[in-house]
Amino acid sequence: MTSTQKLSLAGGAQGFNWLPVFVAEEHGIFARHGLSIEYMKMGTVDKATSAVLDGEANLAITPPEGAVSNFVQGGALRVIASNSNRLPMSLVAQPSINSIQDLRGKKVGTSSLTEGTAIYTQMLLSRGGLRYPGDYEFALAGIHTKRWEALQSGEIDCAPQPAPWNFLAEREGFNLIGEINEIIPQIVFAAVIGRTAWLEANRGLVVRFLRALREAHVITNDPGREDITLPIFQRITTKDDAGLALQGFRYMRDMGMWPGDLSIPREAWDTTVDLMIRANLLDETARSTSATAFDSSFLEASAS
Repeated sequence: MTSTQKLSLAGGAQGFNWLPVFVAEEHGIFARHGLSIEYMKMGTVDKATSAVLDGEANLAITPPEGAVSNFVQGGALRVIASNSNRLPMSLVAQPSINSIQDLRGKKVGTSSLTEGTAIYTQMLLSRGGLRYPGDYEFALAGIHTKRWEALQSGEIDCAPQPAPWNFLAEREGFNLIGEINEIIPQIVFAAVIGRTAWLEANRGLVVRFLRALREAHVITNDPGREDITLPIFQRITTKDDAGLALQGFRYMRDMGMWPGDLSIPREAWDTTVDLMIRANLLDETARSTSATAFDSSFLEASAS
């Protein structure tokens, strides 16, 4: 029998994209692979990345931008697998707004004025013929729960909202006027990252972790295992509304949110890099170098 080894795993909010991790924990998959996971909720994705860089955490599940930026600057961080490859978000608008064209002159809430939700929203609105700046304005409204409050109070006219909060808004009379997944089919929404020295010194442990996570992703994607996955998803999203949780979970699962083999498709990686360049997080000259921030050797070993 494999002896149990401890592994510290950092994350920001540890929300809906962590569903397979909690499946692995609560159904003994990690334990069966000889793993004892210490969960470190850092509060922000930046702090999760820093925890790995500083040696405070062994691994993190977090957006890959910090690790990629560190790598191209000669740093020690690497991406070793994907946790999620989709953006499960809808553009939620006030009841009086029925289309993207109706947002002309309106206020759009985002969590950043230059990154993430701001970029996704600009891309979607540009398809509807709206340009920024000029046709609408951005308002810094915070994370999705804060954006929902701002929508309800009328402080903003529209905002991108993840599932299942997009469906909550629709149920309350708001309109869903666009899907982020339509303009960004694949992206590395969150990745498993580690520090080179620790990864190499603990290769066997990392491979066991990825094998366990693979098993959990397969369960998460199996429509016949909702008795396992749905209660966990409901607990970490809309704990008091089973119907809303079911709608949100199936929306994410059916769009391919959680890759069964933890792989990073080329399209997803290229899109991630494109958006980093667009947000001035990465220089265009570093595009080709950034590709080697993904060390696939651990994932390949976990498949055997």
